[in-house]
Amino acid sequence: MRHVLIIALFAALSGLAHAADPEFALTIRDHRFEPSELRVPANKKVKIVIENQDATAEEFDSHALNREKVIPPKAKAPLFIGPLKPGRYPFVGEFNEKTAKGVIIAE
Repeated sequence: MRHVLIIALFAALSGLAHAADPEFALTIRDHRFEPSELRVPANKKVKIVIENQDATAEEFDSHALNREKVIPPKAKAPLFIGPLKPGRYPFVGEFNEKTAKGVIIAE
């Protein structure tokens, strides 16, 4: 009986791990996004963890994704997007638009 419960517990936990949204990292460093091209799976909701390593705040801004999010200096913030159709979705750092540019590519 005990073995059956343990097996059932592992099966349930395994299912939870697969149910989580895929997670991707995006870094702000020297007023630039790294990577500048972030590839994500199409037709799935994804979580992007944005880490701002700069000493100043930055705002992730994308009209194509309908998202804006201020990331404080030396902080991390989650951003959920999707599901996205295959394509290119540009974004900028609104506080440093000349250097902070990127694109999310859903494929």
